[in-house]
Amino acid sequence: MARTRDPHPGHRSVSGGLARAAIFGISDGLVSNVSLVIGIAGGGVSTSIVRLAGLAGAVAGAASMAAGEWVSVSAQNELIQREVEMERREIINNPEFETLELAAFYEGHGMSKEQAASAAQEVMSKPELALIVHAREEFGIDVDDLASPPRVAVVSFICFIVGALLPVLPWYVGSGAAAKTASVLIGVFVAAIVGGFIGKSAERSIARTSLRQVLILLVACGVTYSIGLLLNTTVT
Repeated sequence: MARTRDPHPGHRSVSGGLARAAIFGISDGLVSNVSLVIGIAGGGVSTSIVRLAGLAGAVAGAASMAAGEWVSVSAQNELIQREVEMERREIINNPEFETLELAAFYEGHGMSKEQAASAAQEVMSKPELALIVHAREEFGIDVDDLASPPRVAVVSFICFIVGALLPVLPWYVGSGAAAKTASVLIGVFVAAIVGGFIGKSAERSIARTSLRQVLILLVACGVTYSIGLLLNTTVT
């Protein structure tokens, strides 16, 4: 059987929440941990303490983000499923009103009154199809394409860990000003890549989105490093 050609081959899948989880995970891991490392280093602690803080921050942050994503996506799906079940009952118990409602949506999309009424009647003759269409029109969701809490949590955990560990690496091969500089440079480089990816994917200015990510990282580093210098706490 011949496959139907995709009429929109340029479109990318943005559903399921995985892209958001990946970008947010690596960006949050990078910004939060490079800020933590620079802030701790600014306090004058030993290299081993900076390494420990960076590693602990990476693991704790990744676990927290994964758990938060799991809970938030699960809660969102449960709320959506509740609304869908309410809509299912309305379609069964009050089909006349739901037909008129669907026809009104179609008219709003540019159909004539007669076309809208005919299309609504045809859709409502198939309850499961009617449920899918009503969910899309009323809530803007696809009931067959909800985000998977476990997958989103795993992607968040992995991406956060990757982003968070990169600025810690210089402290395993160096120390002092050189390690601080390397951490910030790694952070700037990766932030620029993330920003560029966001810009390219959204077909926006790559330079602008890259600069935005870099500025966010530098501001965060500046704040935490200033706090570290101000407190100047040495841990032995």
